[in-house]
Amino acid sequence: MKYIQPKLNEKSFTCPHCGVLAKQEWHARSMDFYHNGLSQYDILGSAKCQHCNEYSIWIKDKMFYPENGNAPFPNTEMPESVKTLYLEAASIQNKSPRGAAALLRLAIQILCKELGEQGDNINNDIKSLVKKGLPEIVQQSLDVVRVTGNDAVHPGQIDTDSQEIVNQLFELINVIIEYMIALPKKVSGIYLNLPSSKIDGIKKRDTY
Repeated sequence: MKYIQPKLNEKSFTCPHCGVLAKQEWHARSMDFYHNGLSQYDILGSAKCQHCNEYSIWIKDKMFYPENGNAPFPNTEMPESVKTLYLEAASIQNKSPRGAAALLRLAIQILCKELGEQGDNINNDIKSLVKKGLPEIVQQSLDVVRVTGNDAVHPGQIDTDSQEIVNQLFELINVIIEYMIALPKKVSGIYLNLPSSKIDGIKKRDTY
């Protein structure tokens, strides 16, 4: 199912509670409060999912509840060690996009180890995976998260305070999991269900 990122006042988006693309019923109220002796104007909003009836809570244009924020749900085949970091990054992305980017880079490093690499140097791990036939689209996705995460720790030319950039990193993590874990698992399951005589014939074909 297509993921539609939650945004303020959008009529429908993927619910951060149930993961279903559903209509949202919005309610908002204005708030006038004082900070350091100055009057400040703010907007508190809530959106009720018409599928699960759960609420998301917004202040201005940022969602503060639930804590998984605007990040898409993690791929169901995501290893737990990677998923833990993914969800931690999602929980802080509204407060600290830079911190979320750094956590996602660490998630990629852990994923490389899950894929049989050393896990000590993410650049060397990606190079090794490329030699093993890593698809170019996955290599590029890995490097985007790696480079952006590096800039979050050692500021360079990438604006890792940008919500949009960090949201793209979450999507790329799921793309990587789909290509490297979910899709091979799905294809392997279908392939192994072929008649044994057909599989033997394929093996003989590929030996010539």
